[in-house]
Amino acid sequence: MSTANFKQDVYAQLARVGKALSSGNRLELLEFVAQGPRSVEELATMTRLSVANASKHLQELRRSGLVQARKEGLRVYYEVAGADVVTLIAALGRVAETRLAELEQILRTYIVARDDLEPVPAAELMERVRLGLVTVLDVRPPEEFAAGHLPGAVNVPVDGLARRLKKLPKTREVIAYCRGPYCLLSVDAVALLRTKGYKARRLEDGFPEWKASGLPVET
Repeated sequence: MSTANFKQDVYAQLARVGKALSSGNRLELLEFVAQGPRSVEELATMTRLSVANASKHLQELRRSGLVQARKEGLRVYYEVAGADVVTLIAALGRVAETRLAELEQILRTYIVARDDLEPVPAAELMERVRLGLVTVLDVRPPEEFAAGHLPGAVNVPVDGLARRLKKLPKTREVIAYCRGPYCLLSVDAVALLRTKGYKARRLEDGFPEWKASGLPVET
């Protein structure tokens, strides 16, 4: 077997993954399917795409091995192919935050301007949970919580948080988390909790990153 084109062949395959990630719509779809299986119709609604367009993006991600699909009746459900995909997206985010001033400005405008406290790293949260010092709040939709969540987390979707504050004791700090580092649900939740007199902070990452790190998960 000739090795003359070995590198070209390898990098051509790597480029397939890069091409699949070269769309903002596909990156957003990956964030959603990392929470748990979702139908094409659900994902189209969540990303404000047409069903046909969402399906096209999902097929591109599938061809690159980043998502997997299963059919139930007339519906096709997609989910992230593995923890390594979540780790890849997280690494992409870290590089972009370091290298792109435009992204830094976007994050300052939408996140830092509303919450300038340092988010809580996963290891610190684990220790504080062990000591019973915090309430862990999952502000994602119930179906995502059911697919997997942090141990002992309380699920109160952010759109119903104001009506259900009694579920959260004020005697402990609340640590909120959602879908990932660019999910604003936890930012909204923390802002609301602070106006109601709670001590609250965000988890540094979201559920997919927690799970990909091999930390304990409940379903």
